[in-house]
Amino acid sequence: MEYTNLGWSDLKISRIGLGAWQFSEAWGVVDYEAAKAVIAKAHELGINFIDTAMVYGRGLSEEFIGRALRELGIPREEVVIATKIPGEFLNPDDVFRAVDKSLKRLGVNEIDLLQLHWPPCWHNYPTGAYARALERLVAMGKVVHLGVSNYPVALIEELRSYFSFTDIVSMQYRFNLVERWAEYELIPYAEANDLTFIPWSPLAKGLLSGKYTPENPPEFKDVRSNEAVFHPENFKKMSELLNALKQLAEKYNKTPAQIALNWLLKYSPVIVPIPGAKTPKQVEENAGAVGWELSYDDWRLLDEISKSIKITYVTW
Repeated sequence: MEYTNLGWSDLKISRIGLGAWQFSEAWGVVDYEAAKAVIAKAHELGINFIDTAMVYGRGLSEEFIGRALRELGIPREEVVIATKIPGEFLNPDDVFRAVDKSLKRLGVNEIDLLQLHWPPCWHNYPTGAYARALERLVAMGKVVHLGVSNYPVALIEELRSYFSFTDIVSMQYRFNLVERWAEYELIPYAEANDLTFIPWSPLAKGLLSGKYTPENPPEFKDVRSNEAVFHPENFKKMSELLNALKQLAEKYNKTPAQIALNWLLKYSPVIVPIPGAKTPKQVEENAGAVGWELSYDDWRLLDEISKSIKITYVTW
């Protein structure tokens, strides 16, 4: 496994993380033993960065992670736990209450990376008020580092202006070979400010895994059932890219998913994808995206094909 610093901090994280949204009813992994096996395999392969959120399964994902780490006997210093606090929990009083509950579910004394999951769009909490509460948690040792997820640059700047002694270390957003809006403002901002950029949905919810084709579309019974990238109007545009991923997978003796993830890793040294995994085999596949790299020409081939794909989210 390869490792890198979490933003400007000294904390080392694996270049591929383990996303944990799948430990919820949204994705269907609600069996604890299945989750434990995934976490065990991730640790075995050197993946030390686990990303979850308070809203995943309404705390179930955090509970599974905490229980698995204890039962597997994984030393606390060998895992970096990142969780996310939703926007509606960001009033100054609820910030403390939410983190207390999260710490209990995870069974830890501190959260390595607390990320703001999305802005408090529907509640209008003042940015300065919750920034101060978050900074108190850092001061008291309950949170080590802070990050943002799904925040626009202007609001990141406002948030950072309210901190007196700390700063964010990371930014998390949707970014993959077919959904690339983050590269215009967000990734350049992360690079300029020495922040880790964490792509969520790095495989476009499985679209880039090589399992599905426009001719044989999937029939999902999970969160992907209404996903825009799988809508027929969008999916039919993917053939050239999916074929290129398959051809490169054969060339490098890798899988299409590993090619797609390596494309992200080569895009920028600040990028740390967090693909999910429902099985230990999928963890192995994700981990196999590091330790090698696409040639410049092959990276450019995917880049050009990808740029020609225009996704519409107006699907109804």
